Amino acid sequence: MTDYALWAPHKQSVDVVVGDTRHPLTKGPDGWWRGDVDTDPQAPYAFSLDNGDPRPDPRGLRLVDGVHGPTTPFDLTAFDWTDGDWAGRPLRGSVVYEVHVGTFTPEGTLDAAIGKLDYLADLGVTTVELMPLNSFPGDHNWGYDGVGLYAVDETYGGPAGLQRFVDAAHGKGLAVCLDVVYNHLGPDGNYLGEIAPYFTELHHTPWGAAVNLDGPDSDEVRRFIIDNALLWLRDFHLDALRLDAVHALIDERAVPILEELAAAVDQLSEQVGRPLVLIAEDDRNDVTTTSPRGSEGTAGGLGIAGQWTDDIHHALHVALTGETDGYYADFAEPGALAKVFTNAFFHDGTFSTFRGRGHGRPVDRTSIGGHRFVASLQTHDQIGNRRTGDRLSATVPQGGSPPVPRCC
Repeated sequence: MTDYALWAPHKQSVDVVVGDTRHPLTKGPDGWWRGDVDTDPQAPYAFSLDNGDPRPDPRGLRLVDGVHGPTTPFDLTAFDWTDGDWAGRPLRGSVVYEVHVGTFTPEGTLDAAIGKLDYLADLGVTTVELMPLNSFPGDHNWGYDGVGLYAVDETYGGPAGLQRFVDAAHGKGLAVCLDVVYNHLGPDGNYLGEIAPYFTELHHTPWGAAVNLDGPDSDEVRRFIIDNALLWLRDFHLDALRLDAVHALIDERAVPILEELAAAVDQLSEQVGRPLVLIAEDDRNDVTTTSPRGSEGTAGGLGIAGQWTDDIHHALHVALTGETDGYYADFAEPGALAKVFTNAFFHDGTFSTFRGRGHGRPVDRTSIGGHRFVASLQTHDQIGNRRTGDRLSATVPQGGSPPVPRCC
């Protein structure tokens, strides 16, 4: 017998499809359809809603046949972990190396990447940050339009490959961070909106309808995201999560999901006895993202461990290249580099010519430690979003004086 469950609160019927056989599930008052069915627990399965085409399980861990195929069960407990002595690594003092698994080695797999862990350790890296691994359509992907949020894409080695990589990294003294995208899904293979109200027209983002974090039925959507984060940290032994573009997680609740997520991760950290870190990519230059949460029932910050600080990158890029197009224009101002190195944010309530308005919030360095601001010389955004994808190593000549920024 196999237990199946799917949250689909507004559907009239849900069948689990195993092979050529459909088995009806029963709807509970919580909107979950469940059934204990006499099937092979290892058999691939899918769900048919209101007699429609079969769809993969939104919480499925393996999509062997791609994002349109059935879900293949995966036993999280089968792997023999060897990292029992791993004590974790706090954010303070970390040196992070960002990796796209598909381009890091000729094979483009997690197993092949294990062979380069010594190289990373010798560089002085302490944390390997993996760009998104969740299942995507096709054979190659940047990572930011995946759709199987719980599944590790098979081209990288699937969930077993991630377990092997994390275990090996811990054996080399390296922490592992995973980039997760909760603010949108790609269009191809995105069946969440067809299954349940995972999206809302109350808010919109650059990708369309926003994830439903504050509308009707949003409790389960928030649980879907939080459960996903805890899965990576607890069951895959990951040490950190990088949260993509949290400013696009539009949430008007009194307790926003980022605060709820940070509290859940802190609680798990206490349970497992090692540091678990959240790092937010936040375009708002808002120190409340990493400010401590208030005591129970009182307002405060979100309590996230750290946040990317793009202003440091922008100031460095202008100083090294002389480019002042687009959002780089503000960073040609004298003193920009000194300000970001001492204050993290260049825009801390000041006027942004690129945005045409004031931007950011001042940083109180007496209460917010500098280690909470994750600085970088380049990231996937600053390379991949350039027209030719050029890196500083190709743009800035070796030796000599840096160019003088050309202002406005």
